[in-house]
Amino acid sequence: MKYVQEYRARDLAQKLAGAIAREAEAGRDYHFMEFCGGHTHAIFRYGVQDLMPDNVKFVHGPGCPVCVLPVRRLDDAVEIAERHNVILCSYGDMMRVPGTKQRSLIRAKADGADIRMVYSTMDALKIARDNPDRQVVFFAIGFETTTPPTAVAIRKAQADGIENFSVFCNHVLTPAAIQHILESPEVRDLGTVKIDGFLGPSHVSSVIGSEPYEFFAEEFRKPVVIAGFEPLDVMQSVLMLIRQVNEGRHEVENEYTRVVTREGNLKAQELVSDVFELRQDFEWRGLGMVPYSALQIREAYAAFDAEKRFAVSEKASREVKSCECPAILRGVKKPTDCKLFGTVCTPDNPMGSCMVSSEGACAAYWTYGRFRSETKAKADKEAAA
Repeated sequence: MKYVQEYRARDLAQKLAGAIAREAEAGRDYHFMEFCGGHTHAIFRYGVQDLMPDNVKFVHGPGCPVCVLPVRRLDDAVEIAERHNVILCSYGDMMRVPGTKQRSLIRAKADGADIRMVYSTMDALKIARDNPDRQVVFFAIGFETTTPPTAVAIRKAQADGIENFSVFCNHVLTPAAIQHILESPEVRDLGTVKIDGFLGPSHVSSVIGSEPYEFFAEEFRKPVVIAGFEPLDVMQSVLMLIRQVNEGRHEVENEYTRVVTREGNLKAQELVSDVFELRQDFEWRGLGMVPYSALQIREAYAAFDAEKRFAVSEKASREVKSCECPAILRGVKKPTDCKLFGTVCTPDNPMGSCMVSSEGACAAYWTYGRFRSETKAKADKEAAA
């Protein structure tokens, strides 16, 4: 890719919009789930939905690692910081996510817990080196994209003999989540969530490749197109999905060929496999327990596993009352269906992770004003009735 503007060109967008309008068959609806929150924000930022015909619709998926982390895991991180007097290091997006009773990392920090925002795993490792008399815990979250840096930090800590460093691992896996969605009653039995195809995640696929999606594309007969994050990437991918649906195909195609290959980044995969292994099950916000959908640290690196080093209490965790974030993550509802959205819940006073995260659907609706047009359309419909 030479220039970003090449993938934002207005004339090319208009040509793609025309092609999509011609090939989207009248009398047929197309529902495509963009799994990744980065795609959701691209769609809203560049007005991609406005360039689609009325029968082509986007369904927002759970592809935001901050959003899908269950409240219980956040509560555990807060407890580790407060009860065990550690230095807890976290990426910035997690700092304001509300846990039980709206207690977030930043509120725990305000109350005296030593919680620090970092930009990389190496930042956390440096803090451990600089504070040899304190235990340092890195709050690791993310999909396959952010897992290799965590593995690097653990191996580096072992090689350098940094004994006061450990990782609270919450890395989750994209293909397992997509399969779980397709097996859910809302998709498979009730049909309340209609999905005709997927815009496959781009950065995740640069690590794992396109091959892992081939199983459920065939098993569930749903086409997948790996899409880049630029508006023309998204539009080209939609056109490719429409063509597959029209032709009755259900294959994995790669629009993002400048970054993604079928086999992915083998070196990164080997690194992750060395440090991590599959968990038998893991809870996702909105999806519930999803088998073999997350990673845990292997026994060879158990000395750096915060879950083994620090005990947490068994306690009841709960979402903020009336927050629809779990349903939004499943594609069952839109942010504008939540009665808290834009009233009680705003970026300055978030009630759920979907409003906090830079990749959350609620944040996208708020940031790019999508909720205003949808609210007006709903009011006009009610007035007409």
